[in-house]
Amino acid sequence: MPASIDEEETALLDERKLDVLRAIVEDYVSTREPVGSKSLVERHHLGVSPATVRNEMAALEEDGYITQPHTSAGRIPTDKGYRLFVDKLTSIKPLSGAEKRAIATFLQGAVDLDDVVHRSVRLLAQLTQQVAIVQYPTLARSTVRHVEVVMLSTSRLLLVLITSAGRVEQRVVELPKGIDDEVIGELRARLSTTAVGQRLSDAAARVASLPEAFHPDDKAVVTQIIAVFAEAVADERTDEKVAIGGTSNLVRFGEDFDRSIKPLLEALEEHVVLLKLLGEATSPSLVTVRIGHEVPYEQLATTSVVATGYGPSGDPLATLGVLGPTRMDYPGSMAAVHAVARYVSQLLSDA
Repeated sequence: MPASIDEEETALLDERKLDVLRAIVEDYVSTREPVGSKSLVERHHLGVSPATVRNEMAALEEDGYITQPHTSAGRIPTDKGYRLFVDKLTSIKPLSGAEKRAIATFLQGAVDLDDVVHRSVRLLAQLTQQVAIVQYPTLARSTVRHVEVVMLSTSRLLLVLITSAGRVEQRVVELPKGIDDEVIGELRARLSTTAVGQRLSDAAARVASLPEAFHPDDKAVVTQIIAVFAEAVADERTDEKVAIGGTSNLVRFGEDFDRSIKPLLEALEEHVVLLKLLGEATSPSLVTVRIGHEVPYEQLATTSVVATGYGPSGDPLATLGVLGPTRMDYPGSMAAVHAVARYVSQLLSDA
């Protein structure tokens, strides 16, 4: 059924308010100066008269989306205004071809997981000019991708564990006596069948009974190798680390914070705080934005956090994102976070 005239007028009015709000947000992010109706009319093609723009600004202010910082000044967005602006973004804007190529080239040069994380932090900080935070893969969620057992000598072997997070753990096992190549082959096959594809949290328990399948003469040596595998898995599960970069970028936004920047910097030194800021890892296709008082720490109430999950084959193992003042370039920050997460996920899938 076609909309009534009143409904059409209401829809047009709401869209007009959104256009004015978008213009205010864009101008304020760009200039940090309160925005007046005259400048909106001059800079943006809104298709309405200055009087209409003033009316829309008054309505937006009454609804709490913009505010006047002091008498005779223009208007600035509130947290509520930024939230509406972000929620009304129809999609994450794509990066340019040159930006995509630069990201791919920079990340593909990484030699291991630590290098991937630190390159991602540097890249996000450079792209967004914000504080970048990258959580190391939550290894309790990752799986065993490959297990290899390689004989180095008759009484020495190398155990290699590769996880879906891209971690490679190598352990040399000194054996009290030699072990037959056929036994090693059988052990390698049983480890692969039992452990590959399993969560790290489950893998050690699943392989614990494997020695029972071997001849009594070989059981003690196999038990020793299985114990080393269990230790390697346990070591891979114990980290809850984050990498952070670009804190110096906050200096450029000193005036955006109501109080001293010191409490903010102190909060960013706490890894527990950083992990909570990033939140639960979600699909790399979903970018979350927390604005102002939505951030779960009072000393960070003048900041916003843009984050998303990353992991191989769309399986989120961790989160990465950026933190900055509420007066941030949300479309640009969301695009950068999304793109870096996608490339890191692809690297882990190809590892």
